[in-house]
Amino acid sequence: MNIPLTPLRFLRYAAQQYPGRTGVVCNEERFTYAQVADRVSRLAGALGQAGIERGDRVAFLSSNCHRLLEAYYGVLEAGAVLLPLNIRLTPGELGYILNDSGASALFVEKQFLPVAEAFRKDIPSVRSICQLDGTPAAPWLLPKSYDQLLATATPHFADISSIDENSLCELFYTSGTSANPKGVMLTHRNVYLHALHVCLGLQIERGAIELHTIPLFHANGWGVAHFLTLLGGTHVMIQRFDPKEIFRLIEKEGVHTCSLVPIMATALVNCAERLNYNLRTLRRIVIGGAASSPTLIREVEEKLGCECFSGYGLTETSPTLSVSPMKSGMDWQGEQRFSGQAMTGYAIPGVDLRVVDPSDNDVPHDGQSIGEIIVRGDGVMEGYWRQPEASAEALRGGWFHTGDMATLNEDGYALIVDRKKDIIVSGGENISSLELEKAILAHPAVLEVGVIPVPDAKWGEVPKALVVLKPNAAATEAELIEFCRSRLAHYKCPRSFEFVESLPKTGTGKILKKDIRKKYWQGQDTLRQGFTTLPSKARSGD
Repeated sequence: MNIPLTPLRFLRYAAQQYPGRTGVVCNEERFTYAQVADRVSRLAGALGQAGIERGDRVAFLSSNCHRLLEAYYGVLEAGAVLLPLNIRLTPGELGYILNDSGASALFVEKQFLPVAEAFRKDIPSVRSICQLDGTPAAPWLLPKSYDQLLATATPHFADISSIDENSLCELFYTSGTSANPKGVMLTHRNVYLHALHVCLGLQIERGAIELHTIPLFHANGWGVAHFLTLLGGTHVMIQRFDPKEIFRLIEKEGVHTCSLVPIMATALVNCAERLNYNLRTLRRIVIGGAASSPTLIREVEEKLGCECFSGYGLTETSPTLSVSPMKSGMDWQGEQRFSGQAMTGYAIPGVDLRVVDPSDNDVPHDGQSIGEIIVRGDGVMEGYWRQPEASAEALRGGWFHTGDMATLNEDGYALIVDRKKDIIVSGGENISSLELEKAILAHPAVLEVGVIPVPDAKWGEVPKALVVLKPNAAATEAELIEFCRSRLAHYKCPRSFEFVESLPKTGTGKILKKDIRKKYWQGQDTLRQGFTTLPSKARSGD
């Protein structure tokens, strides 16, 4: 008899094989896998007693915490669908997601009660709101907290054989950069096979200790909830990004691995206090969420003393698609290795990855020809929640179209040059903002940079760089222009630099270029779209 593919099997396995091993470290609390499994079964029982039925959406608004990790299994044990919410969204955005998903229940961390208070009257489908930590005081909350519900619940274990592996398992909402966010539907089969393929692709060790530096509600974070549990690893929780606390936890818990977005990695290598901590157990850091630079890869390896490479994926792909460590049999040396490990990388097992032109024909694998990354694989979403047209468009031809523009070299390594919408088209030439950012970040005075297009009477649009300098560092606009021109063709280089104290970012540190662009385009996005459709051509007169 075939057993359905479901991530519930991961925790079942860990509880059977490693019952006494520490599964979760969260602040001062520690839980063995036997304890985690018991709490998960009680969460499932509590949901059932509350009237949650098969297929109901159960939402969690929480920072990284053992309770949120328990939801990744307990909600599924109850036959329901997990809906993790981005804690950085506004009340209006959260209300939209809860209404669009038709969520039946909401669990809220105490610190986010004021946010929930702001939208609670506008979410008619939500029948109950439960406080995750502390003692509930507001009359609109359930009288029992999360832990009190668990204490009085009858444990419940789902019949694995009755689960439809193609049924909805988790629902995640995209950031909604140009329209309302879309719900990404991931099935039990998606999540199960994705975890296995990540274990193979990253060669994760049994019993690994991982620090959850990325929020569990984020694409880079939730995959760890599955593959690390399968291998009996230890989940070390941290509620917010703080370099000193990260170093402390690495030393105290003997952390082996963590995932970072570039701005997090930059903060760690530039934090003077890292010298006060012993980081010898750290083995690997994977940087994702945004493009990295060879300079940053080198700094991480030199200053944090571990292997560092890039990873790539999307909410729609469970998320991991590719990684960039050096393949067996290759011999990268010196800067070549750092450049290679900063690439988007090669597909992990279970993923087919192509780079195609507008007609979906493969571009030459020459590391120069640019096309869109399209993928198919076991982790690719079922589609967008209640949006059949958007689903059909994204999954046309049986391939998911990512919207990421890249090159592919003869060794199978992709390199994203930009998002389709962020390519700068200046005088008909395609210019990669990511290539410019990597070049500028190589300057020793630069901490952060965002490159955007700005209107230009002659060329339509030209690159502009907004730069945050390192503390106590100095640089001039003329110096940075010359620095770029010594490394890249002149037509690619920014025409201007603006020095700023900070750049707007998402909750995980990705620079919000759409917010920066608004200042310079002032409603001219339609005009921008016209520029980005121009064919590439030779440029002269620059």
